[in-house]
Amino acid sequence: MIFKPHSSKGNAGKAQAARGSALKKSKRDTDMHIGKIIIGGSKMAAIDVIFALIGFFGFPALIVLIILMFASIKMIYQYEKGVIFTLGKFGGIREPGITIVIPIFQEMRKVDMRIRTLDIPSQRVMTKDNVPVSVNGVVFFNVQNPETAVIKVQDYYYAISQYSQTALRDVIGGMTLDSVLSERQNVGDEIKTLVDKEIESWGLNVTSMKLQDVEVPDDLKRLMSRQAAAEREKRANVIKSEGDREASVNLAKAAEIMAKSPGALQLRTLQTLDGLGPTPSNTVIIPLPINLFEGLREMTSGKKKEARE
Repeated sequence: MIFKPHSSKGNAGKAQAARGSALKKSKRDTDMHIGKIIIGGSKMAAIDVIFALIGFFGFPALIVLIILMFASIKMIYQYEKGVIFTLGKFGGIREPGITIVIPIFQEMRKVDMRIRTLDIPSQRVMTKDNVPVSVNGVVFFNVQNPETAVIKVQDYYYAISQYSQTALRDVIGGMTLDSVLSERQNVGDEIKTLVDKEIESWGLNVTSMKLQDVEVPDDLKRLMSRQAAAEREKRANVIKSEGDREASVNLAKAAEIMAKSPGALQLRTLQTLDGLGPTPSNTVIIPLPINLFEGLREMTSGKKKEARE
């Protein structure tokens, strides 16, 4: 029997060819497997799909793909709207619900569409009649056009805050102190009109503007208190004088009625006396009889008749 030695070079070539054939077959089988999943739509278990993708793309690539897939799912609440930018350019408005945002290529900025409250800090203002006052207020506004609010204004919340403060100082500076104190609603409406006219081009809308507090110096408060006290005293005197005038008119009418009735004056006198001493501890003594008043009345009436004749 004759043995023929095999060369190492030949064995290595055959082994490499066998490995290449096995890899090609494995890849072909994987491609056919994935093709059946995608094209044929065969019902396979989730674990089979995962293993097929791992075999085709590799495990790290699959992990990255899954992460990107979950990162692309965004949720927009009912009170929000989403502004989409695709490669830096405006790409549309997304409505509330679940939406897809492609990572790296797209970006979404959510805009709150609800009414928001903005406090105006206390502003030191000189009124038209040269009285320093401190005024603060509150502004209620909402976003009407999210595209304009995001694209045209860098920070619309800060912008409307600064413009509201400027408008408040302008309006208060053109009014007297009495007008500011007595017409606060009109002042708020005027500031609202001024602010709303400017921010309309920003995609915003002012729903209301209210003045919260108007502070004046302490010495002016004392003067205003004295003025108010004098005004109340004046009204009290006017009311009292009007009451006296009406009382005198009524007394004159009562005197005319009593003069027509002989016993009316006596009854009125007795009623007055009864009102003076309703308790037993009070005693009223009349030194003259009541009939004397009647005689005096007859004498007076007789003299008047003689004078007429």
